[in-house]
Amino acid sequence: MTSPYKSENGSFEDPLENYVPPVFEDPVEQALHEELVSTLQTQPHCCVSADTSVRDTMKLMVGRQIACVLVEEGERLVGVFGDRDVLDKVALEYDDVIDRPVREVMSTSPVSVLDVDSAAKVLAIMAVSGYRHVPVTTTEGKTIGVVSPQRMGHFLIGHLQS
Repeated sequence: MTSPYKSENGSFEDPLENYVPPVFEDPVEQALHEELVSTLQTQPHCCVSADTSVRDTMKLMVGRQIACVLVEEGERLVGVFGDRDVLDKVALEYDDVIDRPVREVMSTSPVSVLDVDSAAKVLAIMAVSGYRHVPVTTTEGKTIGVVSPQRMGHFLIGHLQS
């Protein structure tokens, strides 16, 4: 079996030797392609334990005037609880769920990005998957922030004006 990186005479051929990087005419498109998630505003963010009651989680959201909290077990991200969860899962069942753990009404298996991913990945997740808040983690799995629609908007506007 021959390697795809060897020529007929057996010498190594660099597959990136003839790579031509993309040329961007649009500064927003270039920023989305080149800038990492770590350049977006991801702070402040708020995390709660999966055992925190729905009542305490909602009080925290109201007190901090935030639309979502990240839910962790230990230091592992296990869910997102946001304003849509309040409307879809809590509002009509308020008396039954208000003192239950937030894990019972959170959105599970959150789609997240790494801090070293491109900014375009966050925008794609928001646009294609419909998630408004995208958690940011390190390659080690530690939760370090969240990108909201407002934060993505500030990023895009900042590059429109450059």
